[in-house]
Amino acid sequence: MAATLSDDRSEPRDEVHHRSSAMLADERRVTVLIVNLSPSGLMIRSDVAVGAGDWLFIRLPAVGDVRVVVRWALGGRIGCQLERPIPANRYHAVLGAMAG
Repeated sequence: MAATLSDDRSEPRDEVHHRSSAMLADERRVTVLIVNLSPSGLMIRSDVAVGAGDWLFIRLPAVGDVRVVVRWALGGRIGCQLERPIPANRYHAVLGAMAG
């Protein structure tokens, strides 16, 4: 599992605690815990072995599966950048669905 600690995010993240699923490159679906979110990134917790540069699909409420690239992975925490940011008019719906 590769780990890089470069953290160039410019947006604040909203803290969440939402169980979801991720589809890996080999098309396996695994359970993950989304712990924070911004329109262009998120952090998940999972024991799955991924490394920087890997692509995943993460299921988000209100928008469905989004493609993300792993930016770093360390000790079960995985920082991801969304391929396409969540549109502003959908972001609060995603957060609201995670809270409820």
